[in-house]
Amino acid sequence: MKHLLAVAVSAMGILTAAPAFAEATIAVSIPAATHGFTAGVVYHAQKAAEEIQKAFPSINVVVKTSPDAASQASALEDLTAQRKIDALVILPFSSEELTMPVRQVKKQGSFITVVDRGLNDPTIQDLYLAGDNIAVGKTTAEYMVKALGGKGDVVVLRGIPTVIDEERIKGFQDGIAGSELKIIDMQYANWNRDDGFKVMQDFLAKHKKIDAVWANDDDMLIGVLEALKQSGRKDIKLALGGNGMKQIIEKVMAGDPLTPIETPYPPSMIKTAIYLTAARFSGQAPIRGSLKLDAPLITKENAKEYHFPDSPF
Repeated sequence: MKHLLAVAVSAMGILTAAPAFAEATIAVSIPAATHGFTAGVVYHAQKAAEEIQKAFPSINVVVKTSPDAASQASALEDLTAQRKIDALVILPFSSEELTMPVRQVKKQGSFITVVDRGLNDPTIQDLYLAGDNIAVGKTTAEYMVKALGGKGDVVVLRGIPTVIDEERIKGFQDGIAGSELKIIDMQYANWNRDDGFKVMQDFLAKHKKIDAVWANDDDMLIGVLEALKQSGRKDIKLALGGNGMKQIIEKVMAGDPLTPIETPYPPSMIKTAIYLTAARFSGQAPIRGSLKLDAPLITKENAKEYHFPDSPF
């Protein structure tokens, strides 16, 4: 995390201290705001575009949102047909469907920055930036082990069958390994708050004693918390999530005993990626390689650093 922050700060320093040496167009292709996380991605992408274009009028940042993978592939064709793209920053809907379209953009001489979901062919990308899903699960699990005194019955809500979900589950299982915490039930809730509510209701009906809940995404956690509120159950000591949703960060800031910590997988990573890409043109910075965001423990003491009150997420 410190390494990433150093790189980001250096990039911002270039952006604020050096004049742009040439005109450049950066296209940003991202999913539409179909749920909380992607709404946050759209928000931070638009903010980055506004800030960069205000500071450097010669750098044109074009943000395009798409509702699905096919639409995103078509949007890339339209973007490259309408103008010369010097760089593309893309958070792909899916690795498989977007690999060939991005390869075509690369062949036209564009610098390629990939965010979060990698392409099937990583040689296409010049820069890759993503969160650490294993750390999201492991950091949460390690806190839970300590808070529960090393033992207890835990229920887990999964997202959808993806690599991201699998990595979070692996991290959580690694984090409780060697303790007496036991996962007594685990179900998919599709990273959806309504499904999270229904799954938690099912858990409550099936299990008379639950010490803690982990929803591996904050949208699901919102549903979990509503189910717990309606149930009146007092045996659950912790209900934790992950991603850094504004509402959950605010609970942490307030010292909520049920949700006292959070782990980030911030949609603001898109902003960092756009800034780093822009630094290539504003100061001829040799920006290349792979960067992975850490998932540090967010507590009441540091939660303000992760709170974006104007963001939809």
